[in-house]
Amino acid sequence: MSSELVPDLEWGDLDRRTVDVVRALAMDAVEKAGSGHPGTAMSLAPAAYLLFQRVLRHDPSDPSWVGRDRFVLSAGHSSLTLYIQLFLSGYGLSLDDLKGLRQWQSLTPGHPEHGHTLGVETTTGPLGQGLGNAVGMAMAQRRERGLFDPDAEPGTSPFDHRTWVIASDGDIEEGISHEVSSLAGHQKLGYLNVIYDANHISIEDDTAIALSEDVAARYEAYGWHVQHVDWTETGDYVENVEALYAAMRAATAETERPSFIRLRTIIGWPAPNKQNTGKIHGSALGADEVAATKQILGMDPAKSFDVPDEVLEHARGVVARGRAERAAWEESYESWRAADPERAALFDRISARKLPAGWEESLPAFEPGKSMATRKASGTVLTALAPVLPELWGGSADLAESNNTTMEGEPSFIPEEYQTKAFPGNFYGRTLHFGIREHGMGSILNGIALHGGTRPYGGTFLVFSDYMRPAVRLAALMGLPVTYVWTHDSIGLGEDGPTHQPVEHLWALRAIPGLDVVRPADANETAAAWRAVLEHTDRPAALALTRQNLPVYEGTADAEKVAKGGYVLAEASSGQPAVVLIGTGSEVELAVGARDLLEAEGIPTRVVSMPCVEWFEAQDDAYKQSVLPPSVRARVAVEAGIALGWWRFVGEEGEVVSLEHFGASAPYKTLYEQFGLTAERVAAAAKGSLAKTGADKGQTTGN
Repeated sequence: MSSELVPDLEWGDLDRRTVDVVRALAMDAVEKAGSGHPGTAMSLAPAAYLLFQRVLRHDPSDPSWVGRDRFVLSAGHSSLTLYIQLFLSGYGLSLDDLKGLRQWQSLTPGHPEHGHTLGVETTTGPLGQGLGNAVGMAMAQRRERGLFDPDAEPGTSPFDHRTWVIASDGDIEEGISHEVSSLAGHQKLGYLNVIYDANHISIEDDTAIALSEDVAARYEAYGWHVQHVDWTETGDYVENVEALYAAMRAATAETERPSFIRLRTIIGWPAPNKQNTGKIHGSALGADEVAATKQILGMDPAKSFDVPDEVLEHARGVVARGRAERAAWEESYESWRAADPERAALFDRISARKLPAGWEESLPAFEPGKSMATRKASGTVLTALAPVLPELWGGSADLAESNNTTMEGEPSFIPEEYQTKAFPGNFYGRTLHFGIREHGMGSILNGIALHGGTRPYGGTFLVFSDYMRPAVRLAALMGLPVTYVWTHDSIGLGEDGPTHQPVEHLWALRAIPGLDVVRPADANETAAAWRAVLEHTDRPAALALTRQNLPVYEGTADAEKVAKGGYVLAEASSGQPAVVLIGTGSEVELAVGARDLLEAEGIPTRVVSMPCVEWFEAQDDAYKQSVLPPSVRARVAVEAGIALGWWRFVGEEGEVVSLEHFGASAPYKTLYEQFGLTAERVAAAAKGSLAKTGADKGQTTGN
């Protein structure tokens, strides 16, 4: 929103009274809940109210308005900072909702949850994640503008909007804040504004015990536009709203760099005994302190959740302002649509998360009998989809060549002065470069998905998914269509050794509810997996891909079968299996080899490829039984990782050929042989399982 659209600040007695009501509501809500974080919500009351009432471009009557500014409360623990503004602004929260803070089935959980409460743009539980989400939103805004209105003058496009963040000392201390803030400065995200509440208090009281750096200088070093507003500078505590408003306007006018406003506050102001202490950060004030604070504010201590009619009416005036701003925006939007109907049609399709008709025909097919690493097959898929799905974009945490995440011929998303010989690009490019920032990459991908308008993917080695886990978990919690391209998925990585060889990761990731972990067996299964992933719009997916070449089999190109998560790849010669072998990824090759050995001995053997446990579990019982017949109790699962969850598929009489220890540094074929991940071992396990079921009767030895 350009600075011209912001009127001069009118800040009267009714505004001051409303701010004090915000403080009282924060105290009352936490007091009633018996737990929570009142202090920051109290001291940030003027800043949050100012932002929602005077600066933020939003329309409470249309919370999903495409042209709105995004607001991210990265300090998610101070949930009341957001909830009270949503209530006052008219987003649908009621006083009863504030009274239900942190209670069962309330709209006001302990940390704001996207998709649960109207007006909440993202779920920010772990500190720093919201800041990363905001960086992703700002990147998505620029990419969206590049897709739909690249030639418009700055500030004139319907796709010019801002992302505002309130961050805390805790956000700044978390390492993820360095990763995402460094990248935001490098990317020159001029439509990103952060208000840093520097109150110097965390749960362990004064942050001096753990924090002494000059945070503002740090952001200057990142290349941000930095301003200071200090409400303690006079020696007294003076909430200089005019100074903060001027800083907000200056941040709004800045379009070449992200903006950082360091706001010095006193937490819990004006509580007489607990302000500026760790006690007010994360616990209720207590009845006496609440009463004393209300007396200071000129309120009746006997009243709780008291919102005078004139206060609420005054705050709800933002609805009319928001509707007027949206009406002005819609004129610009409709003019854009009329001038460029082709791009408008593309915008409509992408906004609805619909894929174009016949898009799947662009997916490559790979010749059976050949061999290819699934990471390479994935790269081939991405390049093939580039012209068909312009919404799809992404990159890698400095491992593009290893992850095969670069769509061939697509420019990088980068200010032109930072493009390189290897990666030419521009402001509106498509290939993302996260640098060695896996933790930040995860939260940025979430922000891109939350913003809407595009669909992101990001790559690194599977072992480094550990860095990303908090963001991956949040993506699953929010149901975001983010795709992770995690390569070098096993000891097949080889010579880099145990530090880089994932062993426990597959089942650790499968333990996250709502995350699809997909480990394709060959190149065609990889293409089919990408198809299934992109057809899902309500959850994240992880592709676990090989470094080493794998044979391409007949029967893996059936997209419908692959989308079921598990299917019969090779049937028993008799049509009635005596044993079922289950494999994923590179170990399907071992299962196929073991089948050959067993069939040669007259043991009818079925091979099941199970690229995605989650997809398989989602099928009806009849289908699952057709793949894994209950009558066939002799079963073996094989995967180059820990066994953990495979036991539920093989049963008590089954066997799992797995790796229950760390790997080693050696060529991958040597590792598979030395650790017993061979077709012979799988065949032996099958015989062991048959013996458990009583099916192995042995042979007669004569008289």
